[in-house]
Amino acid sequence: MSGREPHDGPRDLEAALRAARSKHKLLVPYVTGGLRDDWVEMVLAMAAAGADAIEVGLPFSDPMMDGPTIQEASHLALERGSTPASVLSALRGLDVGVPLVIMTYANIVVRAGTRRFASELSAAGISGAIVPDMPLEESGQWERDAASQGVQTVLLAAPVTPDDRLAVLCERSHGFIYGVNLMGVTGERPSLASSSGVLARRLKAATDKPVVMGFGISGPDQAVAASQDADGVVVASALMRTAMDGAPPDDVGKQVAAIRAALDGAGHEMSSPKG
Repeated sequence: MSGREPHDGPRDLEAALRAARSKHKLLVPYVTGGLRDDWVEMVLAMAAAGADAIEVGLPFSDPMMDGPTIQEASHLALERGSTPASVLSALRGLDVGVPLVIMTYANIVVRAGTRRFASELSAAGISGAIVPDMPLEESGQWERDAASQGVQTVLLAAPVTPDDRLAVLCERSHGFIYGVNLMGVTGERPSLASSSGVLARRLKAATDKPVVMGFGISGPDQAVAASQDADGVVVASALMRTAMDGAPPDDVGKQVAAIRAALDGAGHEMSSPKG
């Protein structure tokens, strides 16, 4: 089912991804909310192209974890007058058939109040939230308020995260564990960092929750490489560059479909008996 159809609150993000990973590698594309008039059509196109969940970024004036492409997309969305409220309003009642995950920053969460913000996400049908600049030591109230509204908090792990902290992150993260491929900001890279596989293997050894790798994945080949030791990938900057170049939603969908096909093809090759 797709389009503006009523549905019963947020989907269970972790349950959906656990079920999907039993069939194939996970694919979580990203879109900046409010980037263009037709940004919701991009969400629909991504879902139709085989996304397992979709990450929606709330435009923010100082997106410190994001590189030039996502920063530009956020700036353009803000110039258009997009706000957290307008993005969530556009998603309310929209059922694309897969869970939606909000990516935002602590300033927005704290300003609204953790309980109120969690309620607003739930009312919009949002299944999960990524708040990368909220310290683990200060996120307990947010995690509890989000969970009470059926919104799962996705935590990030970096290549330099020590084993003891990694264990805590894996325990408290819900929906999936977001593995950061490299130290730095988001953005397309000519090659995948060697730290990606190392972190993915550490995470898989520490938890049975879905492990999804992101940052620096530019296309199908890198998506396949990043997912080799993980359950799947997040792809963001490459898609938003296409969107900012003026491509229609269907073209963004085709880009997602190409990554989906590469992941499925690689999975088929790995599972096929060797002659």
